[in-house]
Amino acid sequence: MPNRLIDQKSPYLLQHAENPVDWYPWGEEALEKAKREDKPIFLSIGYATCHWCHVMAHESFEDGEVADALNKNYVSIKVDREERPDVDQVYMTACQAMTGSGGWPLTILMAPDGKPFFIGTYFPRITRLGMPGFLNIINHFSKLWAEGKSRLLEAAESVTRTIQPEIDQGSSVSNLELETLKLGYEQQTRVFDQNWGGFGKAPKFPSPHHLTFLLRWYRRTADSKSLQMVEKTLKRMRQGGIFDQLGFGFHRYSVDERWLVPHFEKMLYDQALLSIAYLEAFQATGQKHYADVAGEVFTYVLRDMTAPEGGFWSAEDADSEGREGAFYLWTPQKVKRELGKETGELFSRFYDISEAGNFENGESIPHVSISLEEFAAREGLGLVEFQDLLKKAARKLFLVRKKRVHPLKDDKILTSWNGLMIAALARGYQVMGDQAYSLAASCAADFILDKLARDRGRLMRRYRQGDVKYNGYLDDYAFMVWGLIELYEATFELSWLERALDINQAMIDLFWDFTNGGFYSSGRENEALITRTKEIYDSAIPSGNSVAALNLIRLGRMTGNTALEEKAEQLIRTFSNQVAQYPMACTQFLAALDFIIGPSQEIVIAGNPEREASRALIQAIRQRYLPNKVLLLRAEGQTGERLADLAPYVSDLPPSGGKPQVYLCQGYACQTPIEDPAELEKALEGAFHG
Repeated sequence: MPNRLIDQKSPYLLQHAENPVDWYPWGEEALEKAKREDKPIFLSIGYATCHWCHVMAHESFEDGEVADALNKNYVSIKVDREERPDVDQVYMTACQAMTGSGGWPLTILMAPDGKPFFIGTYFPRITRLGMPGFLNIINHFSKLWAEGKSRLLEAAESVTRTIQPEIDQGSSVSNLELETLKLGYEQQTRVFDQNWGGFGKAPKFPSPHHLTFLLRWYRRTADSKSLQMVEKTLKRMRQGGIFDQLGFGFHRYSVDERWLVPHFEKMLYDQALLSIAYLEAFQATGQKHYADVAGEVFTYVLRDMTAPEGGFWSAEDADSEGREGAFYLWTPQKVKRELGKETGELFSRFYDISEAGNFENGESIPHVSISLEEFAAREGLGLVEFQDLLKKAARKLFLVRKKRVHPLKDDKILTSWNGLMIAALARGYQVMGDQAYSLAASCAADFILDKLARDRGRLMRRYRQGDVKYNGYLDDYAFMVWGLIELYEATFELSWLERALDINQAMIDLFWDFTNGGFYSSGRENEALITRTKEIYDSAIPSGNSVAALNLIRLGRMTGNTALEEKAEQLIRTFSNQVAQYPMACTQFLAALDFIIGPSQEIVIAGNPEREASRALIQAIRQRYLPNKVLLLRAEGQTGERLADLAPYVSDLPPSGGKPQVYLCQGYACQTPIEDPAELEKALEGAFHG
């Protein structure tokens, strides 16, 4: 018989609906049962595409003996961390405090009031290679609970006290300035991998916000080292197995330092953030191959991760047919069978598909270890001829691969991750000019605002199969505002900016700490948990506070609303001590600080965007790397009047009725309007004097 998870919409919870464990979803029913029966709670947190979550499920949660022990002695709760980031964040913070590390699956034993007394991550069913067995753990603690639970309750109180936010947070302020940016840069240089790119040793995560900060530092200082770090990392990742060489898109991270062997799941947020990093690298360097990689990522997302309704799905699993990576692996024999002997051998040599294999069981992950030019020269082939051969061969193998058993697709639609993808595609249109990107971003924004937005700028968290659930969290608001700002600057449709301002105000109303400053991760409409957290450190995804800081600055500059800028500065003061100690952990936050330090620009185009002369001016702006600018279009008629209502200062910058003009404003003063694109390019080049 299925358990209570059978009525849920989360793909992760549904994966466990047939377990013999008597699972409950997180909610009052489970918590009340634990209190009523005086039982501890076993809380398991994971997500649908988590490899080690699958392993622990197969080993323990499908096992009758484990299920009997849990059902007799515990109330078992299963949580999808992507649906309930608030629950995950509280207990991940506790895990890191107790063990010094974290990860998923997250395994928690706690009192009926939700206070944890034991936390870890993956455990094998029985003790193995020094790792305590899950069955041993739950039997041990159920015995302690039955014999006298006072020691466990004391431990739970101690852990809960440890993870409470400091009461005086924000009362002491460090002075964040140019030296903070410099320290963040220097910390990155110390852990940069000179051989393979990226930061630190294995496992190695892409961390695209590290790269976009380094590009800003390069623009500010012309320090070639910062650009070299970005370029080496971006090139190595695109060549590695972390990039799907046949179907495009990036896997979650690399288990080795060479970017060769990935953890094969694909996450929507990685596609969004990495494509932004590649687009900015293209703008900063003029090297088209970076834009090409962003285009490949967009090809993957629009082909495989876009719902018919317009939103974007969340992830694809690492596993298929019971094995991690099985969908992506090749042998020389399989390649030659599809491509023929000569082409198959050439393709295999280029992509390191060998008899010995570079993964498990003699299978290989396609990757690139030599440039196209070097390989073609070595093989005596013309470069254009070889490129064409590779393209056709890869396309053929991709079509063959489509017939394999696909990894599970987590088809829930999250507001936050959609906000990131909307931002990326809107930026893609600005940089590359492909209208398919702006159309996809607009369709997704329409979907989110239609299905997941409520009145007064409120947002919901998750949509799946017509079901909408959970009040939105800080990330949902901050990331969606980011997407709408980018979408306005891409399309100049004023409704996007108006909705961004509405949602941003709702975010302030719901999440702002009016005593100490900064945004809480969960708001006044979210469920109260054992603690209320504020996050500033950027992990795989930038923190909501980091993104919100830059949104506040941009919206403040776009509208001339100094209250929004003051809110951004207050937010920066709130987290100043934490950021000052280790700025490398807050590189998205440093981007906001970089904008505030300036110089920055407000650019207003006055004229009809449909005219060729207007498009030439817009293109002159978009082709340059100008991270610390906001862009507005002051059209004629009612649209222009609506913009003036939002941004009163543009009332003084009207269209001339003839040629379109560009106003460059810096330091609260606007220069003489510019009509000539060449003159505009020169002015933009000279405007930044960091």
